[in-house]
Amino acid sequence: MLIVDDSKFSQKITYSFLNQYSEEIEFIFASDGQEGLEKFLEAHPDFMIVDLLMPKLRGQDLIEKAKQVDQEAKVIVLSADVQNRVRDVVEKMGVLSFINKPLDDKKAKMICDIIGNGARGR
Repeated sequence: MLIVDDSKFSQKITYSFLNQYSEEIEFIFASDGQEGLEKFLEAHPDFMIVDLLMPKLRGQDLIEKAKQVDQEAKVIVLSADVQNRVRDVVEKMGVLSFINKPLDDKKAKMICDIIGNGARGR
């Protein structure tokens, strides 16, 4: 699981919530979209959680580039950017889900359900 968020605090919160429901997930972290793309290309994670509002490479651009490399890339957006226009564009890119920040227990369970249902065999 690659978590791409420019906020270290958000990374820790996301990790803490998801780790309590599944100890089998291996986590990788990136602090901006460019680093996220590099780690995506390097690690080929089963899932990627992406914030949209980041420096160097916006989350939307990261998703687009990841999908160019792997059309089946499994992406969950976790963002405070709730503009309907942005949400519509991102959802058309084939993300698994668009979840609004802040992350809470209910949303973390939802992510774990998505991961459990969409895990790809390796």
